[in-house]
Amino acid sequence: MDGALIYHITTQAKWEEALQKGFYEADTLASEGFMHCSTADQVDGVLDRYYKGQTGLIKLTIQKDKVERPLVFELAGSINEVFPHIHGTLNLDAVVEVTNL
Repeated sequence: MDGALIYHITTQAKWEEALQKGFYEADTLASEGFMHCSTADQVDGVLDRYYKGQTGLIKLTIQKDKVERPLVFELAGSINEVFPHIHGTLNLDAVVEVTNL
């Protein structure tokens, strides 16, 4: 089942906003055209690189086959790794678990 899952790091506040709106939308959707996600093996590195010292974070566990927008695995040239990117908003029913970090 784990190969069917991807993960997204966000804040509790952004998640609560998503619950109100009925969909989740990361800031990078407007600035980059997609939302950054990661595989299970990539989560720790993402946390270390981009979220060190931050509080109020949560991890969304997303079931890939429930994502309604295009989900594309793309190369992040800065670290030469392929990451899952969601090109659009995230439908809330694709989120199967929310974990406090």
